[in-house]
Amino acid sequence: MPMNFAKTALLLAMLTGIFVAMGYLVGGQQGMVLAFGAALVMNMISFWSSDTIVLKMHGAEEVDARSAPEYYGLVAELAARAGLPMPRVYIMHNPQPNAFATGRSPSHSAVCASTGLLETLTREEVAGVMAHELAHVKNRDTLTMTVAATIGGAISMLAQYLQWGMLFGRRDNNRTGWLGALAAMLLAPFAAMLVQMAISRSREYQADRLGAMICGNPLWLASALDKIGRMARQIQNPSAEAIPASAHIFIVNPLSGRGVDNLFSTHPNMENRIAELQQLAREMGVSSYGDRGRQLEEPPAASGPWASAPPPSRRRGPWG
Repeated sequence: MPMNFAKTALLLAMLTGIFVAMGYLVGGQQGMVLAFGAALVMNMISFWSSDTIVLKMHGAEEVDARSAPEYYGLVAELAARAGLPMPRVYIMHNPQPNAFATGRSPSHSAVCASTGLLETLTREEVAGVMAHELAHVKNRDTLTMTVAATIGGAISMLAQYLQWGMLFGRRDNNRTGWLGALAAMLLAPFAAMLVQMAISRSREYQADRLGAMICGNPLWLASALDKIGRMARQIQNPSAEAIPASAHIFIVNPLSGRGVDNLFSTHPNMENRIAELQQLAREMGVSSYGDRGRQLEEPPAASGPWASAPPPSRRRGPWG
């Protein structure tokens, strides 16, 4: 997809420019040269290893058919429906229900769901979420999104370093003094966030639509988004809070726990996403959440993320 690679190249250029400008503001011409060299190294690393970096950022643990049979099996079924190679499958031990996909291509991709998501959503809702993430893989969004997370994270960490330096009186004798350091601290992360916003919102709508078609019922994803959106505002995601530049890779904004204003959100409005999926359901002739659409295979009775159905009095969910 030449257009996607062109967008990725433009994104890399913009983020590199922000990083180099920070170097100039802090260290003058010498700082600019050092920042440019560091940015080149980061670009190479982020292209080839950004998926591994992002997974480590969020403490994700790889699982397989033996350690998580139902979760892994569901991803395998959805990947086959989407015509994709089997991605690596990960779980992040995080109470906030959320998920993301990463990787530079469909043959080098990974999907990750939080334990909060697997414990809270039904199997159909999990199918909708993972189909959305596989749609990102199929659309080759993951390269751009993951590169943005990697370099944006570096920009944020540099800004934090400058902030601590100012607090403890380290000026480094840069040419622009306090003004330059303040601009680097405030304007650079904001500019990086604007770049990420520009690439994220339209991609989410596209992934919602394709994901709904992959799983067969748009209302499964709509129901999942409704639950995740409400719970994300109440449960913080510690790893995302520590590295906010990676927020755009998640299916729902993981920073909602801090009340991030919609103007600065990397995701489209949740009500609009759900309305789009409901409209798609009408177009597909799906009338209710219970409609099976394209039949999902029933999970086997073996133990795993979706163990046998619990008694009615217990909380339902993939982990039983």
